Amino acid sequence: MKFSIHKEGFKISAWSLLLFPLITFGAYMIHPILALVLGFGLFVLLVLILQFFRNPERIIPTQDDNVIYAPADGKVVVIEEVEETEYFKDKRIQVSIFMSPLNVHVNRYPFSGIVKYFKYHPGKYLVAWHPKSSTENERSTMVLENEHGKILVRQIAGAVARRIISYAEEGAQAKQGTDFGFIRFGSRVDIFFPLDAKIKVNIDDVVKGNLTTIAEFK
Repeated sequence: MKFSIHKEGFKISAWSLLLFPLITFGAYMIHPILALVLGFGLFVLLVLILQFFRNPERIIPTQDDNVIYAPADGKVVVIEEVEETEYFKDKRIQVSIFMSPLNVHVNRYPFSGIVKYFKYHPGKYLVAWHPKSSTENERSTMVLENEHGKILVRQIAGAVARRIISYAEEGAQAKQGTDFGFIRFGSRVDIFFPLDAKIKVNIDDVVKGNLTTIAEFK
């Protein structure tokens, strides 16, 4: 599995690699002990930055548009039947994946198809597991469709996440497994399935984008 930095982290990673050694050298000119303590702290911070913006290569086990892969890394925190009010306006099965700051934060298309709908919503920054975060927090909503069915994928900002990035465009062709966005510093992704979809995960399961099958169309 190859390791790389996501393009959303290029700038902050480059500045960190440039400035942290300069700051440490400046501290050394004042006192060696100060440089040692500060240098260690900056090194830990650099490792955390690189870890957060990592973008490991993920090869989909089987290209199959009837199979819906996890769009994000994290923990399954919700599986329930709900009323989806933004697009479908009917009953759907909601599966929510909570992404901690330690997870890979790349979001990937769960299957190939057409982006039928996309909308960004400004909003609050409630904690990501709050029941109202799905409808009141800053979020973006995307609906994907192929010959097997439609799903809605929602990126949700949390109390720490302050920026949602999405590359999806209405009418665009989505390719299973490719990046469609990124959420910074802890967040949540909700997926809304048809009621007859076969859910393949359980509450508290740890899933990985592109590798874990979360559902199949009927």
